Amino acid sequence: MKIGDFASCTRIYSAADIASFAALASGGRLEQVPEPLIGALFSYLLGVELPGYGTNYLKQSLNFHHPAPLDTPLTARVEITRLRPEKHLADLATTCRLPDGTLICEGRALVRVLDVSSPA
Repeated sequence: MKIGDFASCTRIYSAADIASFAALASGGRLEQVPEPLIGALFSYLLGVELPGYGTNYLKQSLNFHHPAPLDTPLTARVEITRLRPEKHLADLATTCRLPDGTLICEGRALVRVLDVSSPA
């Protein structure tokens, strides 16, 4: 791992996905992608892609700027911004965008990883 490494994924949430989520969460009808489902994209990336298996999620902050429409590709991205090998910590920037580049949300994540390398 090094500063600047990143991972991303793209997901389309359909009306059926959101109806299932709404039934579990509130029983209501939702017209946009709920914020927790966007946050879950970051959890996926951190646990599976970067840093990957064995990552412990310590802290997350997300600021939402626009609603995420249904049936639209959402691209979530995490990027390493700081490594602290002495504490086994990595700081990451998180973003989620629409295909036209519109920023849905941005934030930060702090994770504990056992194989943090020294910053270059």
